[in-house]
Amino acid sequence: MSRKLKARTHTMASLAVASLLLSGCAAAVGSINRVESAAATAPAPPSEARASASAAGAAAGAAATHAGDQHAAAQTAGPSEASKMICGQETKDDISSILALQQSPHTVDNWSDSTYTCTYHLAGGPLVISVKESPDPAATRKHFDTLQVKLNAEPIKGLANLGFPAAQTADGSVVFLKDNSTLHVNANGLPAAVGPQKVSRTDFAYQVATTILACWKEHH
Repeated sequence: MSRKLKARTHTMASLAVASLLLSGCAAAVGSINRVESAAATAPAPPSEARASASAAGAAAGAAATHAGDQHAAAQTAGPSEASKMICGQETKDDISSILALQQSPHTVDNWSDSTYTCTYHLAGGPLVISVKESPDPAATRKHFDTLQVKLNAEPIKGLANLGFPAAQTADGSVVFLKDNSTLHVNANGLPAAVGPQKVSRTDFAYQVATTILACWKEHH
């Protein structure tokens, strides 16, 4: 089997596993969205319509203020539990399994400017995984779009994006947007062929990213 075919098969296998693990979470989110949609479209009694609109506006303003307060508090408290997973033992074990390592790799983590970064010191070079936490969906999308332009990354299309905005570069960077977080796996410090299966840096970064996505919970 050719190296390209091996890489493609390996990537698709990773995609299938990640999609399976994400399906329960995605189904739950779909159910919530359907309930919210039904509530939003249900007509209010005529006598209460104006009061409901006023209350909705006040609630939206309060929610925005609360979201800002939560984000400020989060910066003091540190990264979310979901973000910490990129440097957690489960991710270390997954990377060790992908690369057939005998022991967990050494890591160094950092929290700065709403970004949690975990650097894996591998034999072939550094693997840098980061999560940018944003206060709201609009800010998250803006950061994702800015990063995509900065990296000159191409969109990941079709089933491979797992239903999320995603992009990748030819030299080993993969970016996913999920909820209010932007996940960036940067493997461009590694050799051109990575691991025992000799996959490309980009395929390796993609596999790591989808593994992390499969572990995330809908709580951030």
